[in-house]
Amino acid sequence: MDRKNAIQNRFRDVRQTGKKALITYISAGDPDLDTTRKLVLTMEKNGTDIIELGVPFSDPVADGPVIQAASLRALQKGITIEKIFNLVRSLRQETAIPLILMVYFNSILQYGIERFTKACAGAGVDGLIVPDLPLEESEELRQTAAACNVDVIMLVAPTTPLERVKQIARVGKGFLYCVSVTGVTGMQKELDGGLAGFLTMVRSQTDLPLAVGFGISTPAQAATAAKLADGVIVGSAVIKVIENHLAADGLVEQVGAFVSRLKQGLADGITAQ
Repeated sequence: MDRKNAIQNRFRDVRQTGKKALITYISAGDPDLDTTRKLVLTMEKNGTDIIELGVPFSDPVADGPVIQAASLRALQKGITIEKIFNLVRSLRQETAIPLILMVYFNSILQYGIERFTKACAGAGVDGLIVPDLPLEESEELRQTAAACNVDVIMLVAPTTPLERVKQIARVGKGFLYCVSVTGVTGMQKELDGGLAGFLTMVRSQTDLPLAVGFGISTPAQAATAAKLADGVIVGSAVIKVIENHLAADGLVEQVGAFVSRLKQGLADGITAQ
């Protein structure tokens, strides 16, 4: 299955419509795989342009309590990487939306780097985000993934020095993940006041699309970020909606409605420019 440049192509298509890309994150298998499949399709229907599927891990160092709890729920249901690959294969029967796995490097190592990237390509995964993999240790994964047309998406943070941003941007694929806060994922009351300057600095070093993540939890925050970046990433806030409706009917519909409000927020942000 050749899906070369699917992520950058989606950014290009969104840009051509005068909009910004909405990227949403959910933990694969939370609360179960069938619901994950329904969530992917519903989020796409309600305006998501790219979806990150979190691969549950026992020690998710970059994740805050909301995503940690989702990861634990999925692990308790017996989710495995193989089951996630099967889920992606199933989704590829119904959607071409770019799918990215957010996965900790230990999970890739245990599976085998080459075997993992080939399995990603075979299932229809378009990209990988590996939050605990530093630039200096990323070359083998980046080259192996590139040979399979799978993008390894690199992260930069407000604390990343200019020279290092330049090095990361040079090897990045798909888009650059611009972390909006220092710390772990989670919902924030307001975005960092230095975000505009940070993104201006990053943009001076690359032509890759820039997507802002970590801490964006409301349509208003999405609107603010949309004025500055090419895409906005929302994770913990989506999972919080899932968490709040675990024991109720309409979980999938509630997530769809929230995604629709986020997408409207992005549109409002552009209109306000």
